[in-house]
Amino acid sequence: MNRVFRQLVTRTLIAPSLAIRGCACSLSSSSRNLQNYQSDVDHPRVLITGALGQLGQGLSKLLKKKYGNDNVVMSDIVRASRDVTETGPYFFVDVLDFRNIQEVIVNQNIDWVVHFSALLSAVGEKDVPLAIKVNIQGLHNMMELAKMYNLRLFCPSTIGAFGPESPKYNTPDETVMKPKTIYGVSKVHTELLGEYYNNKFGVDFRCLRLPGVISGDAAPGGGTTDYAVEIFDRALQSGQYTCYLKPDATLPMIYVDDCLRGIAEMLEAPEGILTQRTYNINAIAFSPEELAEELRKYVPRLDMVYKPDSRQEIADSWPASLDDSNARRDWKWDHHYDMEELVRTMIEVVSKRLGLATRTNGESTVGLQ
Repeated sequence: MNRVFRQLVTRTLIAPSLAIRGCACSLSSSSRNLQNYQSDVDHPRVLITGALGQLGQGLSKLLKKKYGNDNVVMSDIVRASRDVTETGPYFFVDVLDFRNIQEVIVNQNIDWVVHFSALLSAVGEKDVPLAIKVNIQGLHNMMELAKMYNLRLFCPSTIGAFGPESPKYNTPDETVMKPKTIYGVSKVHTELLGEYYNNKFGVDFRCLRLPGVISGDAAPGGGTTDYAVEIFDRALQSGQYTCYLKPDATLPMIYVDDCLRGIAEMLEAPEGILTQRTYNINAIAFSPEELAEELRKYVPRLDMVYKPDSRQEIADSWPASLDDSNARRDWKWDHHYDMEELVRTMIEVVSKRLGLATRTNGESTVGLQ
């Protein structure tokens, strides 16, 4: 019995749920040796799961500029627009189907995987069984495939991985982590399983705990911090916004360009400089009322109404700021967007998407049409 076959039999015995989907692994020789394959870091082939989501589309564009359109393989479970399919490869990938993912990884000669597929905090609380399947079972498939094919695997984590027992301010990388949402639980599981696979099998697992991500190009995905995206559309369209969080509910936030750049930098960092597998990254922190005040520079009559719902309980369990000193030290992470720059940029992006015109003179608003 050769070595590769013994490994496949072992996986079948210890991971039957994966073997059912993945037992048809090819034993023929190929250019991808399962044990010794080394990825070409200069021109990696990257697979992005959940690529049509808020982060997936932006990261795909960024990595295509770096590595070329054909080297970034987008995937999701819905039909992509022509704008997506005409700029590079796109595949249907169900992260719960081991064989489906495996075929794409093998046939597309994938080196790195960015695993975005997940149900976010607010959506996950409405369908816990589905969140467990997507966020945990899907992760297990990715971990096993990263081990089999020596892949570099990036999975995002979240401030939701912390809980009310964690320090509220300047929350460090390592602390008490007792999240109160299935999303947070699944992300703690992600972090620990990734570290285990790195220690046990040498999988090059990488993870960032992301703050709330603010983007004007894509629709919110069901997270607790989505108010900070929705508010711009409502403010510019009607001058009114009803917020589901309290006015003083401060949370860490990051503009999407900073977030995507941070992910790319983490992906590209030489493995030898990483002192840990999961890092906090921090940018800015603000409350809904602080955001509204900054927005009133552009929409002076913005009317904010506060009607906290179940998402306020989730926000209460999360940090108000993160300590990201390890990321800044190890791989030179730094954010570029402060509060003023974030709001100014969002006004421009959202106005353009909505077909509105803004006229500004320096920092003062002349008018909004």
